[in-house]
Amino acid sequence: MTSASASDIEAGAAPRPQSLLLSFFGIHVLGRNTAVSSAGVIDVLGRVGVSEEAVRSTLTRMVRRGLLERHRRGRKTYFGLTARSAKVLKDGQERIWETGVLNRDWDGTWTVVGYSFPDAWRSERHDLRSRLLWGGFGLLQSGMWAAPRRVDVAALIEGLGLDAHIKAFQGCVVAPTEAGPLVAAAYDIPAIVSRHEAFLARWDTREAAAGIEEDALAQQLLLHTDWLDVVRRDPHLPAEHLPADWPAVRAERLFQRLALRCEEPARAHAAGILDTVDIG
Repeated sequence: MTSASASDIEAGAAPRPQSLLLSFFGIHVLGRNTAVSSAGVIDVLGRVGVSEEAVRSTLTRMVRRGLLERHRRGRKTYFGLTARSAKVLKDGQERIWETGVLNRDWDGTWTVVGYSFPDAWRSERHDLRSRLLWGGFGLLQSGMWAAPRRVDVAALIEGLGLDAHIKAFQGCVVAPTEAGPLVAAAYDIPAIVSRHEAFLARWDTREAAAGIEEDALAQQLLLHTDWLDVVRRDPHLPAEHLPADWPAVRAERLFQRLALRCEEPARAHAAGILDTVDIG
């Protein structure tokens, strides 16, 4: 790993190669109609401790899963985004730079989703729960999830083929239910706090700053991967029902500051080592 490897992201655990690859393609390929050579991908991920074998096997799996497309130019192999992965990455970029970690404009509307599946539908249940968590939903009780904001449920579950088994509603709470206790019941607030405080502990350090000076490209990749993992599990809760010193705000500001600091040197470094082709 590089000298300031975000304290190995989590107490000794490195991020998964696929997570790093998605961050890489989101930063250097998304929106450019280009594909990048496997050699360049191997070079960049090698800077954060991922072996060539792990990169190649992960690229192959991502092609099989429809997340990447393989392009051949002579003897060289290039990888570009699919429509599916581009949508995933755009959603991630929007979550990071636009949605943010705090809902300051909540109008009191809740979105509620209920479902009932046969016991054997474990895969379908897992896929739906993953989408709901990404959409900021918390579990109220078995088969009933809620999010304190307006959510386009149809778009959130698109492609799962479960529309006929799902019921979705929007509305506000009424007495005797109160919004504050409902937020506390639906979400593990201490766990959310812990994730943001851990991010601050990993990145608000001299070592992290020094790592940017040493290898901005590697640090950019680790930073974005780490922050997206934190944001992916942050439900964007309404500010009025959170403590005044909500750590997510400080963590978000730290990420944005470091990301901007990495941007130019990382882009210059990438331009010198990445071999790309136009696939537009």
